[in-house]
Amino acid sequence: MGFPPELLSDDEEVVVDMHPHWWTMVPTSALLVVVIIGGLLILIAAGSGTAWMVGRAVVGVGLLVTLAGFGIRYAKWSTTEFVVTTERVISRSGVLAKTGIEIPLDRINTVFFNQSAFERVARSGDLGIESAGEGGRQTFTNIRKPNLVQAEIYAQKERYEDRRLERMGRASQGHLKVSIPEQIAQLDELRQRGVVSDAEFETKKAELLGRM
Repeated sequence: MGFPPELLSDDEEVVVDMHPHWWTMVPTSALLVVVIIGGLLILIAAGSGTAWMVGRAVVGVGLLVTLAGFGIRYAKWSTTEFVVTTERVISRSGVLAKTGIEIPLDRINTVFFNQSAFERVARSGDLGIESAGEGGRQTFTNIRKPNLVQAEIYAQKERYEDRRLERMGRASQGHLKVSIPEQIAQLDELRQRGVVSDAEFETKKAELLGRM
């Protein structure tokens, strides 16, 4: 289940959308497999009497508890998201109650990652982000391929800055196109009031029109 499109702003796109590394599910999954196998061996083993009945009941309860633990762990895993969009970094978690953090790309200063020897083999690790503002530094654990995520955040940050500068350039050009006629109208008003001569008005008018 991907990041909800309705939570994205106009022209915003998701470039990275992931759950925690699959390794976080291994301990619970391994325990579940062991309990199932052990339980099956006990349940199919020949035997009678009170001790066997109690043993089988204990195995049944243990299996239910392990299944419940696996379900809770899976629910937490599936509802924990780390998302990178063309405008921000988002982290959300919580099965019922939700918590989250958003870091705009233009506020990110540094992105770094840490990996142990085992995590390098498993291709997982921790990702840290230092940003301007109250949050300061945030650390996200069990990120898949953190070095590639780091590179992607820097790439999106650069593209975001390029788009921002491009928008500023277009706005500046639009402002100039609107302001020149306004300046000519102001000059004409000054000419009518006798503040500038007709010759000065024509000279300045030609200069302004030349900028369009």
